[in-house]
Amino acid sequence: MKFCRFQPVEMVPGAAAHPEPRYGIVEGERVHAVAGDIFDRWERTAASWPLREVRLLVPVLPSKIVCLGRNYREHAAELGNPVPAEPLIFLKPPSALIGPEEPILLPAISERVDYEGELAVVIGRRCAQLGEADDVRPYRFGFTCLNDVTARDLQKKDVQFTRAKGFDTFCPLGPVVETELNLEAASVETRVNGERRQFGRAAEMIFPVDVIIRWLSRMMTLEPGDVVATGTPAGVGPLQPGDVVEVEVHGVGVLRNPVAARG
Repeated sequence: MKFCRFQPVEMVPGAAAHPEPRYGIVEGERVHAVAGDIFDRWERTAASWPLREVRLLVPVLPSKIVCLGRNYREHAAELGNPVPAEPLIFLKPPSALIGPEEPILLPAISERVDYEGELAVVIGRRCAQLGEADDVRPYRFGFTCLNDVTARDLQKKDVQFTRAKGFDTFCPLGPVVETELNLEAASVETRVNGERRQFGRAAEMIFPVDVIIRWLSRMMTLEPGDVVATGTPAGVGPLQPGDVVEVEVHGVGVLRNPVAARG
């Protein structure tokens, strides 16, 4: 099942803005609105729209975005870094989030901003202090696409990652959350202007999804809607104004964003 967050394109008569965002389910070429809490009790309503007549938004509103660094051996090697002995984590602020088709804005302070396509997990239940034998599946709501946009020169300058990965627009997410994905067969691909730049399989991760979630739960409580990015494959590279970058998680969808200079 593919959950989304959306706005109908048409204006409400007499209103000064688009209708309020709502959650929905994408089925084929239509979006069906749902009522209630998608992480608890919800129901499908009678309202629906053709997919072409809605604007897809960031699919969830997380309290935090937890990211994994160097979770593919070839990516660690291409940046000259050792493979970590345990998960290397950092946070991106929710203020960095943008949805499909929203522009990634390149800050003037950075001379190199890179794409990093990733498979992301959306948490569905409060999750804390999981043991090695605990089943993680009940805590996984679904999967989506994420672009961990990074000011590479600032990352090298600062050593830690907060500034380089925290700019507004540096966390494209979407277009939907797929609740049923075969992780053994899942893969992520990044394209810039239609040309493939990255490809990796979830099976190649140093730390698999369930290991990551158990490990994170022992230091921070994960809340429904929180996003866990699982790391990027080899092939990261710079973006330029005018580029269009696409992150595709096969079985989920394609997250597409144009690139522009800020201001």
